Parts: sequence; C-alpha cells; structure tokens
Amino acid sequence: MRKDILKKKHERLLAKRDALKKRGLESTDAAEVRSITEQVTELNAEIEETAAELAEIEAEEARAAVPPVGAQTRNAGIVGAFGMTGVQTQTRDEPAHNTMEYRRAFMAYVQAGTPIPAELRAGDAISTTDTGAAIPLTIMNEVINTVRKRYGNLYNKVRKTSVRGGVEYPIGALSASFKWINESTVSPRQKVGALAKVSFAYHTAEIRIAQTFVAQLLTLDSFEARLAEVIAIAYMQAMDYGIVNGNGNGQMLGILNDARVTNTITMTAAEMGDWIKWRKNFFAKLTLGYRAGEFIFPLSTVDAYLETMADANGNPIFRQATGLEVNDGDAMNPNGRFFGRGISLVEEDILPDFDTASAGDVIGIFWQPLEYAINENFGFTMRRYFDEETNEWVDKALVVVDGKVLNPTGFYKIVKG
Repeated sequence: MRKDILKKKHERLLAKRDALKKRGLESTDAAEVRSITEQVTELNAEIEETAAELAEIEAEEARAAVPPVGAQTRNAGIVGAFGMTGVQTQTRDEPAHNTMEYRRAFMAYVQAGTPIPAELRAGDAISTTDTGAAIPLTIMNEVINTVRKRYGNLYNKVRKTSVRGGVEYPIGALSASFKWINESTVSPRQKVGALAKVSFAYHTAEIRIAQTFVAQLLTLDSFEARLAEVIAIAYMQAMDYGIVNGNGNGQMLGILNDARVTNTITMTAAEMGDWIKWRKNFFAKLTLGYRAGEFIFPLSTVDAYLETMADANGNPIFRQATGLEVNDGDAMNPNGRFFGRGISLVEEDILPDFDTASAGDVIGIFWQPLEYAINENFGFTMRRYFDEETNEWVDKALVVVDGKVLNPTGFYKIVKG
C-alpha cells in the first residue's frame, strides 16, 4: 500500500537525518561539518515532501469517511487528525479556496484542463466563465512571502488598497488647530479638508506560463511552490515598471506619465557629482513636510556620479559629505542611503542611465512611497486555453489591478541637464 511505503520511507529519512546530525555535532573537521549540513538540508526537503504526500493520502481517507449529504452532523464540522504531529485535516469551515479538495482540483485544472467541480467553485469573486479558476490561498500566501523576501523593490514600499473600481479615493490632510481647554470649554469640532480625489479602474493583466513547465510538477507542494515563484517574479517586475512608467491606458499610471507630477530638478553631469549643488539645487527646494522621501536611481548612475564625488585633490568625499551607502552586492536588498534618504536601485529599463540618457530625460526620482497606491481586486485567477497558432495549451494567471499617485506634492523628477 502506498501509504505504508511512504511511512517507512519517512521513518528511514528521519533516522538518517538524526544520525547525520549526531555525527556533525561530534565532528571537529570543518569540511566534514559543511558536507553533513548540505546532506541534512537535502534530507529535510525530502522529508517535507514525503510528509506532504502522507498528509494528502490521509486527507483523502478522512474525506472518504465523511457521512453522505443529508446525514446528521450536529455541532460539527467534521474534524480528523493525522498520525503525524502538527498536520491536521482541512475543515469545511475554512475558506473554500484553501481546502485540499480545491487545491488538488486547481492543480488538475492547470495541468490537464480538468474542470473544477461546481461545488468547489461556489463563492468565486468574479465570473469563472471569463477567468477560469481562482488561485488557492496557499499559493497566494506563498506569492506574498516571496515578494517580501526577494522581489518588488518599489512595490514593497507603496500603499496597498482594495477599494472598488470607480469609487473615488479621498486624498488630503487633516486640517486642525491647537486649543487649550479647561473645565468650562471644549475644543471645537475639527474639519477635514480634502485636497483631491482619485478613482481606480479595473485593469486586467496576465502572466503566461508554459504548459510544459506546469505539467512537469508532479507533487502538490512542488506545483504550488514553483507556480507561486513564477507568478511573483513576473508580477513584481511588472509592478515596479508600472509604478514608474505605466501609461494609464488599460494599465496603472506611473509617476513619469502623471500630469500632476510637475516638480522637476535639473542636474548636469558636473552637478550630479557635487554635494554642494545637491544641497542648493535640490534639498533647498524641498518643503519640510516632504523632506523625508526616498530616491529611485539606476545603479549605474549611482556608481558613476554619486560614488565618485571628490575634493579638489581627487580624494573621495561622497561618504562623509552625503552619507552615501550602497549595498549593491546584496541581491536580496540592493538599496542604500543618500543624504539620510533611502535609495531604491532599479534596472535601466525602468530609469535610464545618466550617460545614455538625452538632455531632458528623467534619470532619477524623489518620491513619497506611501503616496503611491496599488489597488488590487479579487486576487489572482488562472485560465487555460488552446492557442491555435502554436498548437499548444497556454496557462495564464490573471489579476485585476490599478495604481497611481495619490498626492503628487512630494514627488520630484530629476532631469538630465
């Protein structure tokens, strides 16, 4: 029986891992300890996969034992327990798209086009005829975790909303005055003043995934993990590009294409490498309320101009003059600080390098990240269709999303002079 074979395999793997750990603790050879650590890491991955397969088998057994529709099940969602510590069955009270039944049905839909049963699709937020199948919460949670760890350098910093499309989003600051009060007086009611309003549209974007890729992922865990990674990478790259360059035509409106962002600072090549010019030309023009923003620069511009600041004798001064720190060697967090403000480093497809840009091109941005909002509706869904031109099945993830600047006051475009 498959279950018995997996249990024995799981026990063997656990025993092997324990023996390796014991040997590693006793060893005094650094090379041997490194080798053991690598083996333990591989074993842990295999142990997790085996445990997940066992959990699926036992979940199916538990579902098979559920009384038929119409049976008396008072006081009760039906709950089962597995023999493995820390693993529990899915219950009927949890979100529909997080159940094991839905997750397995979703995998079959993406890989083979098997329709998801109607009873598992109840509650879909948008038309399943148009969008296929809602992506399970397990995958979406993994997308979120991946995003936080590695991708979306700009996306991670902006405001996230989930308001209905077409509804005006109020923008403004509270307008209030200070007044002393005593036992006989009270502070007058303060009024809220709104500067402006924006509304979000229902823009649909897609991420196409090769059928050969998803078809090769055999276990549920590997399917969900790899699918989440593919979606996260593509989505975050698109979001970062859209925050800066989105044209607003069927997509989000980026900073550079928003007519309300009118603040510009022009810097010549000589001025870019002069810390005094930065103070006079740029910071002296910032109002107190918007001095705590951040920069967006391509790394090449930072390397060529900010990190080459020098005195009259050619001695580097960028660090003591500007506090410039750039951790561009850290792939997980390639950012830094300039005059105490954060720098988000981006590729040259988002902002051009200073040397290759033409006069008048925007080569950097100073912004207030929380004054840019991305509005996401419904989450991701998957749709599968046959491409008649290429004679192959195509799987694509769909998302309804929009984004735009809320209050443009603290946004400045740094232009090449």
